[in-house]
Amino acid sequence: IPGTMPLLSKLSTMIEPFLGTWKLVSSENFEEYLKQLGMNAAARNLAGLAKPRISISANGDEVNIKTESSFKNTEISFKLGEEFEEITADNRKVKEYSMNKTVSTRIYEKV
Repeated sequence: IPGTMPLLSKLSTMIEPFLGTWKLVSSENFEEYLKQLGMNAAARNLAGLAKPRISISANGDEVNIKTESSFKNTEISFKLGEEFEEITADNRKVKEYSMNKTVSTRIYEKV
């Protein structure tokens, strides 16, 4: 595909600031966000208590995101610029999240 390499190079550069390990510092409206995703009340309560650590790495145009918490550990890999399916922490297969204008802010700091 013409022009693909410059796009991938740009995407790879854009992800560089996100590489590394991150820990959750604060969270707002996360339970409502999970409710909009369709999670049941018990799973929302457990997820709200979790303080995840997220490790983001890349190998070329492939990104790997590992999330570790007391609730559940998950890992996804995908290629930059390509649609992908994800299995959520509550075992649903998704391609896209639709939140009905629900905003949840979670702040992480690099460790």
